[in-house]
Amino acid sequence: MPTLDTQTVNIPLDQRSYDITIGNGLFDNPLTYAQLPSARCAFIVSNTTVAPLYAARLQSALQAKYAQVYTVILPDGEEYKTWQTLNLIFDALLKHGADRKSVLFALGGGVVGDMTGFAAASFMRGVPFVQVPTTLLSQVDSSVGGKTGINHPMGKNMIGAFYQPLQVVCDLQTLHTLPQRELSAGLAEVIKYGPIADMAFFEWLEAHIDALMARDSAALAYAVKRSCEIKAWVVGQDERESGLRAILNFGHTFGHAIEAGLGYGAWLHGEAVGCGMVMAAHLSLQLGRIDQTLVSRLVRLIQKAGLPTVAPPLDKADSAGRYLELMRVDKKAEAGAIRFVLINQTGVADMASAPDALVRHVIDLCSQELH
Repeated sequence: MPTLDTQTVNIPLDQRSYDITIGNGLFDNPLTYAQLPSARCAFIVSNTTVAPLYAARLQSALQAKYAQVYTVILPDGEEYKTWQTLNLIFDALLKHGADRKSVLFALGGGVVGDMTGFAAASFMRGVPFVQVPTTLLSQVDSSVGGKTGINHPMGKNMIGAFYQPLQVVCDLQTLHTLPQRELSAGLAEVIKYGPIADMAFFEWLEAHIDALMARDSAALAYAVKRSCEIKAWVVGQDERESGLRAILNFGHTFGHAIEAGLGYGAWLHGEAVGCGMVMAAHLSLQLGRIDQTLVSRLVRLIQKAGLPTVAPPLDKADSAGRYLELMRVDKKAEAGAIRFVLINQTGVADMASAPDALVRHVIDLCSQELH
């Protein structure tokens, strides 16, 4: 098992390259931020759940570098990933006289990180920001790679920008305050890396899923580091998702439809992705890309992670039709054709379309306990 020492993963993007630092006791240590540019003020953006736990500690650490540190507290939940909530950040920046050197710190999970990044990309056409993710999902996925944005009632993350942070600080100690449901949601984004890029990691996850569910520190450290390494490799080749980076959306086309169809916040993002991976694996099976054994292994791992594997109905009359309608506004759709991330037996993935009739069959199949 790997050690618990601080580890670094670099995101290679030329002048915009940055480090992901992974370890324990990082986020409230002033030395963690020693290399950041100086500024008159900094802004911590957090939410009503995370701020009471960690905001004061981060503020204390940053006061060694910034004369003024302000805190912006947002409501907690995917349903608040909106223009109205985003404006709370802009209101604070304008009220306190932020300038182009002011640094924003995203302290929280994926929603906080996405909105803080989008605010940083938009305010004065771009100010620096730092990701301080406090959930497993945000540490292994959303804080890395520069995707920022908000939701629209018709589609998830449809409004946003690619905007890279200066630094990502993954403090593993914050994972010990996560509700179990949030830990499981994060494991969905960890699990996806195996079938799309690294079957050896998939096998490691099968062997260590119980340790991860029990929050074993060494297991979490390795899972976060390996996930970040795979994402760094992908983002370094395709920053703006023109090709390869789309494989990181394995399970997300179905998953985003679940989130939008049920109403944002009904299922956590990771829960929808976990179920979406089951659906995408079944579609891969129907297209002859993988065998039933791999489907069963993936479903079993997702279940052991405490995630749902049965697709929820989105419409009483025609649930599959509602799924198709929502998936047509997915960002990966082209000319109305739905594009899915599909996996192959050897642990690689690519984008492909499938006939609506086959997709309907998979949705109906995955709406039953047949795995």
